[in-house]
Amino acid sequence: MRSVECMRRPLSLVAKLLMMTSLTTAAFAGPLPVAPSATSVGGALTNLGSNQTPWTIVVLLTLLTLIPALLLSMTPFVRLLIVFHFLRQALGTQSTPTNQTLIGLALVLTFFLMQPVGAAIQQQALVPLEAGRITPLAAVELGSRPLKTFMLHYVRQKDVALFLELAKQPRPNTPEELSMRVVMPAYILSELKAGFQIGAVLFLPFLVIDMVVASITTSVGMMQLPPVVISTPLKLLLFVMVDGWNLLVGSLMRSFA
Repeated sequence: MRSVECMRRPLSLVAKLLMMTSLTTAAFAGPLPVAPSATSVGGALTNLGSNQTPWTIVVLLTLLTLIPALLLSMTPFVRLLIVFHFLRQALGTQSTPTNQTLIGLALVLTFFLMQPVGAAIQQQALVPLEAGRITPLAAVELGSRPLKTFMLHYVRQKDVALFLELAKQPRPNTPEELSMRVVMPAYILSELKAGFQIGAVLFLPFLVIDMVVASITTSVGMMQLPPVVISTPLKLLLFVMVDGWNLLVGSLMRSFA
């Protein structure tokens, strides 16, 4: 029951935020004139110079558009999706599983891995914000700490040094002193490298099957039959026999332990 309440609180905050945004937008929009006259147009131009543009709404809507992409880049979603894509290419199935299936599986596994981080953010930032003990800016700072701690576990020192050099920032005494400006891009590069490494290793056994089938079909003179027609069922049979999905997902989950 406590976990259900923890999930409902962020959803209620998002709903309140969207409701306030829609009401504010409607208040700024106002009724449209049916037949504006020259006097009303002149008055509107005068009021346009005196009233301020609601930049807060523009920034808020922009952030609501960018936040999902930023959050997915700061989670294991990147590595998981790359590995699943390499697996599909190695099996030789062009569109099976579909992109929607792979993305959905990556999202579910990402939620499973990030649930402890989300619970820490809930306790350290959202609960004090709802009680009115801290400001929204302080809540953002407190909520970013568990996420930064998670990313620092999997970021490479080489990538951190690269972005420290590009940002022209001094070398910190501890990793916790690193700014999110450095940690975020370094984490994305580290996850891309890890995903490609796992994908390359995943390709090797299926590549051996392709090479063996191609050499056999060429030696017996089966030029009319493409080797991929024979190798694809063999690769699928091998993947099913060894329970490939269980092994792959289990190895990926343990890599984030």
